[in-house]
Amino acid sequence: MAALDIADPAVGASPAYLPLRQVASVGVGNALEFYDFLTFSFFAIQIGHCFFPASRTTHGLLFTLATFGAGFVTRPLGGFVIGRFADRSGRKPAMMLSFALMGVAITGLALTPSYAAIGAAAPALLLVFRLLQGFALGGEVGPSTAFLIEAAPPRRRGLYVGLQYGTQDIAVLAAGLVGYALSSWLSTADLDAWGWRIAFLLGAAVVPVGLIVRRSLPETLDRRDEGVGPAPTTVAPARIVVLGLMMLAATGISIYVIEYIATYAQDSLHMATKLAFGATVTTGLVSLVSDVSGGALSDRLGRRPVMLTAVALLLVLILPAYVVMIRWPSPLVVYGAVALLSALLGFCAGPTLIAITESLPKASRSAALGTLYAVSLALFGGSTQFMIKWLTDVSGSPLAPAWYMGGALVVGATAMVLMRETAPVAPSRLSSPRRA
Repeated sequence: MAALDIADPAVGASPAYLPLRQVASVGVGNALEFYDFLTFSFFAIQIGHCFFPASRTTHGLLFTLATFGAGFVTRPLGGFVIGRFADRSGRKPAMMLSFALMGVAITGLALTPSYAAIGAAAPALLLVFRLLQGFALGGEVGPSTAFLIEAAPPRRRGLYVGLQYGTQDIAVLAAGLVGYALSSWLSTADLDAWGWRIAFLLGAAVVPVGLIVRRSLPETLDRRDEGVGPAPTTVAPARIVVLGLMMLAATGISIYVIEYIATYAQDSLHMATKLAFGATVTTGLVSLVSDVSGGALSDRLGRRPVMLTAVALLLVLILPAYVVMIRWPSPLVVYGAVALLSALLGFCAGPTLIAITESLPKASRSAALGTLYAVSLALFGGSTQFMIKWLTDVSGSPLAPAWYMGGALVVGATAMVLMRETAPVAPSRLSSPRRA
């Protein structure tokens, strides 16, 4: 296979693209990081009872969701700092650093005593470790996505980056299964007191595995052409920055609306905790298939037609899906609605990320993508679950998540229409309008 230069230039060997099985090892670490980050959301109610007890506040869930959102505040900083490190020193050391920091954060969260044990210091420590989580995850997306782009054959970039989202779905699935198991085996009191900590400790236990896996990866940042020809472009075009922010905000908000389902099902639909976690399992399973399929399909048809079709269907179906869940809040109905929305979002999110990544200059790709991704989520994605809970309380309408997600999708669809096609094999009839 014609190749990416990852071989030692002194040897003179023909360079080669990394095989898919080896690239998948990047996803192992990615999955572990997202498992650690998202578990906080899935156990929001239980964490609220532990750190914001009802005896102290009647807004424990809101405070917990605000703490969850605080993790997004440091993601832009992590995206820029670790992303710049990746552009200068390599993708591999940056991925090792972000993963190690996540291990420290998840262990700290799991072992922080409750409010009953140490008072106000408990939520303060919770916030500190959550901010560290955000910094670490902010520094994960840029280097790992840049690695995949550089390791993939040009005509399979969509598939490789689709696997990136797919590993995040494995994290959602794993968190959902852990939540389902714990809520089935433990009483409500035990789950509130210490059961949720098991989910975090499971994530901490596999951190050494992720570090070992990433240590075995080669480096994909090729510097042999530096100093030859004109200096590479290092500034991301303003047009890509604006459109990228709009698209990432839309997909980020949509992802966190759907991942809020476990909490929404308990809080708004009054479903049992065990059944609510079944919705998370459904999301993980369906998204895993659709993210990978969407990325692969965009290699054949182009990024724009795949993501635009998916976002159009989401705009049509989001409100009816929530109406059906509210009117008939049974597990079968909720799981079916969540499966439909998750599938469509999978076909949208992967092509969106790959289109933005392909549009960025290689010399600053990791920092630019990491910062764009983190800023969009910090401004919009991180506040999503807090906002939809607040809007639901203020309006009294359980349809608030649907309206919020629908508004975000309109913004994202506008940017997708204006985005130029980036797939190298996109048919000319599907390409974007000619450049000015």
